[in-house]
Amino acid sequence: MTGTITFTDRYVDAAMRTVPEDQRDDLAAELRASIDDQVDARVAEGEEREQAERAVLVELGDPDILAAKYTDRQLYLVGPQYYLDWWRLTKLLLWIVIPFAGLGIAIAQTLSGADIGEVIGTTVVAMLNVAMHIFFWTILIVVILERTGTRMRKPYAGFWKPEMLPEPRQSGAGFGDMVASLVFLVVAVGALLWDRFIGFVPTEPGLSFFNPDLWPWVYAALFVLMALEAALSIAVYFRGRWTVPLAVLNAVLALAVAVPALVLLARGELLNPEWFATIIPGTEVGAIMYVITGFVIAGIAAWDIIDVAIKARRGGVPRR
Repeated sequence: MTGTITFTDRYVDAAMRTVPEDQRDDLAAELRASIDDQVDARVAEGEEREQAERAVLVELGDPDILAAKYTDRQLYLVGPQYYLDWWRLTKLLLWIVIPFAGLGIAIAQTLSGADIGEVIGTTVVAMLNVAMHIFFWTILIVVILERTGTRMRKPYAGFWKPEMLPEPRQSGAGFGDMVASLVFLVVAVGALLWDRFIGFVPTEPGLSFFNPDLWPWVYAALFVLMALEAALSIAVYFRGRWTVPLAVLNAVLALAVAVPALVLLARGELLNPEWFATIIPGTEVGAIMYVITGFVIAGIAAWDIIDVAIKARRGGVPRR
């Protein structure tokens, strides 16, 4: 982040994250104006602006609590003392544990020889069970802490300071976006391997949708590009926003996937002709699927490039 981002910028950004999007701009402007007025009043009384800004933000307190007041949101489940700590921990565990648990169970079911319906059903049920366990155990811990009067040690001796504010992040560059991108890539790799070695048609085991002649070199090249996509998602998260160099790299990766795929599709080498001949023989569905696949590949690449370019052009975080 650049040095021009003030504590006020960070505070407003943090406070607006949980505010409904249709109210965000108005409330952000109202909050910023209120902070500015209070800072100006302190400066007029002879206080240094930096000290005045810190004092005003400390008086306002935790931005999540302020946002809850704006939206009339209650910040407790079994009690208010540890609500925010419980909610932050629960969200983190849900983001991390459930995807990896689902992937592991799906792989285990596949290796055990289960059919696709059994794999999907078992995986979904297991992921729901994991979510319920996360909610149950985290709530139980909070109940025990509150009922026993246990005090958790927190940074800054239990009171809030501006240094605790997170850096402003652009939409699409948060932790959840990074995790979603990584999970999508892992699932995509799993789906490609499943298609190549198992197939998605229960009555035709081993019948892949994509041309099996593409294995292993084209698949290997695609997996390398997907690994670079994962690294790019991590880089965007730690950078906090999309920049022009990152947008250019994203466009290069998108074109590196889309252009060869469209060339192979035009040559009739991307999809497995036996798949259509076996599943829907004697119809024009195969030709239609070629056209649809081409539009989907081109559309996804174009949308990805344009969307990221717009985010990079906007520069990311709200400033004064």
